[in-house]
Amino acid sequence: PLTDELLRELISSPTPIDFTDAHNITHRSLSDYLNRLLEAKGLRRADVVRAAGINETFGYQIFKGQRNPSRDKVLQLALAMGCSLTETNRLLKAAGVNELYCKDRRDAIILFCIDRGLGLQQVDEQLYRFHEDTLGS
Repeated sequence: PLTDELLRELISSPTPIDFTDAHNITHRSLSDYLNRLLEAKGLRRADVVRAAGINETFGYQIFKGQRNPSRDKVLQLALAMGCSLTETNRLLKAAGVNELYCKDRRDAIILFCIDRGLGLQQVDEQLYRFHEDTLGS
């Protein structure tokens, strides 16, 4: 169902729990969402961890839900997976960190790059060019 339809159904439900139970809506963990994205995009975890420039052991622990990555590590994974802006912000939210915010200069650069489909190396080059901390640093 479309989001508008779901919203109408939520508002007309007797309680929010009735709605979430009826649609099997639960809290989405970072590892669950990462693994769903892997499957949906037809990617392999090893390739994503390598492309993200993350230590292999640490990367596997993130995907298993055993470690909580920093905001920058989540962004590195999102870029390595070719995530959209929406997917990236959902990953950040699932990780319990701030979503990208266009009024933050560094975030604005990252948002701009994601919108244009740039990869991690290109994003880091743009951050460096504008004297901002790179993701891989």
